[in-house]
Amino acid sequence: MRIIVIGCGRMGSGLAETLNLRGHAVTVVDKDRDAFKHLGPTFKGQTVVGMGFDREVLLRAGIQRADGLAAVTASDEANVLAARIASQVFRVPRVVARLYDPRKAEIYRRLGLQTISPITWGINRVAELLCYSPLDTVLSLEGGVDIVEVEVPHLLVGRTVRELAIPGEVQVVTISRGDKAFLPMPGTVFQEGDRVHLAVLTASTDRLRTMLGMA
Repeated sequence: MRIIVIGCGRMGSGLAETLNLRGHAVTVVDKDRDAFKHLGPTFKGQTVVGMGFDREVLLRAGIQRADGLAAVTASDEANVLAARIASQVFRVPRVVARLYDPRKAEIYRRLGLQTISPITWGINRVAELLCYSPLDTVLSLEGGVDIVEVEVPHLLVGRTVRELAIPGEVQVVTISRGDKAFLPMPGTVFQEGDRVHLAVLTASTDRLRTMLGMA
């Protein structure tokens, strides 16, 4: 994939290096030429000096051929502007913007812009770690999605996977039954002793607890 990263701070440089190591063609854009010093010696991508929301700068970065763009500068406004230009003007298929203000992140998410809010993610994750929960979080993905494991409670035995799913919020990923794990169908029926892995929005964890009878 051809990916453009706007902003070469700690997150931008780390993201660029990670994508580069995974074999993607990465171009990093930053208004400060010195920022590229954050990139390690193994980085083999391209760098472009300029504002990440400037049309000419984006064209030099190859946005017309880009498969994805991440706007991760220190400015929420610059990130939103760059992301919207990439998505609406150049029709880049995958666009993500980092926003520090959780309220802005939610507003733009509702408008169809994929956003991540480190503050919201951090608050919810720390709360989960501090508070006892029968849900076992096995993986937290930055952006507000957790993979959790739970033994199926008695009230769900005999019910279907479809009844535990909430579109866009909670999804059953796997069921472990005995010594085997499998990918369930919507009509799969839960059995006593099943252990379930679910993908859940961090903000929807309380709703999931209610559905599991744990609230």
